[in-house]
Amino acid sequence: MSAGLSACATLSWYGQAISGHLDLLARRELIADLIERPDTDPELARRLALVLEIRRYAAEELGLPESRSYRHYADLERDAAVWNVVAVAPDSFQARRWCYPISGCVNMRAFFDRERAQAKARGLAEQGLDVAVFPAVAYSTLGWFSDPVLNTMLAWDDARLAAFLFHELAHEKLFVPGDLAFNEAYAVTVERFGVRRWLQHYGQPGLLADWERGRADAAVLVELLLAARADLSELYRQAPDAGQLQAAKQARFAQLQSDLAGAAAERDSRLLASWSERRLNNAHLVMTATYEAGVAAFEALLAACGQAIDCFHQRAAELAAVDAELRREFLQASD
Repeated sequence: MSAGLSACATLSWYGQAISGHLDLLARRELIADLIERPDTDPELARRLALVLEIRRYAAEELGLPESRSYRHYADLERDAAVWNVVAVAPDSFQARRWCYPISGCVNMRAFFDRERAQAKARGLAEQGLDVAVFPAVAYSTLGWFSDPVLNTMLAWDDARLAAFLFHELAHEKLFVPGDLAFNEAYAVTVERFGVRRWLQHYGQPGLLADWERGRADAAVLVELLLAARADLSELYRQAPDAGQLQAAKQARFAQLQSDLAGAAAERDSRLLASWSERRLNNAHLVMTATYEAGVAAFEALLAACGQAIDCFHQRAAELAAVDAELRREFLQASD
């Protein structure tokens, strides 16, 4: 009976995933056509023209694919593209995993509808798991379909928009199924290299400074979350009785929220402030990872190529073809 219910739930998820994806594709309009239409809002037309310019720069200067992606626009008429559900054991960081045909197995389940995501989260919480729902304003199929720019993405400033496009096009350039650390470190390196070059090319030092400040805020966030995760991992390893564990766990999360609030005030950071206001649990920490070691390895590779991006892509592709253990050794070499 339970196997049958599980199969029905899986079929239901695939049904919403397919219908949500088809709805997204049906809303696409060619950016070039929208720019030419006289009834298009001028600010929307300006932002869409910027997308095409970023795409051109990505292909000509960064060696990224001239694919079908991000040449269309879709207004989803909502504030997120998907909602990702994450579920984790309450006394460890063992996460529930779901497997997909393209991206492999990951620690999240994506829903195109907020209510469905929240219902799934409630069901997992009733099983005793720590659960969180993360809205995602962007959406990518890694080039398998003509991914559009979404209305949810156009609220970003120019630097963040360029960073996203460079990052996702890097995934289209090179992607190793199941190797999250390698894929992300590679794409982050391309993203950072690309944003700096692009903003310098267009003479926008103010935007570059803002982008670097945002990156610094994100680094502080990751540092605080990873410190809490390390402390909690040690607590869970000691396996105290249920009452002691719960009290210690609550105290550490309270300290984390206090640390986040203090850092937010010190740095005047909206990102840190928003995290300090959340009700945090293991699910918020399991998705916290730092790819800085891997990024350092890729940045060293880029330096060895004399900052020549074509050389960098070629060397990265060679690494993608080797054994997974060799890739891990490469990522850890700069530690």
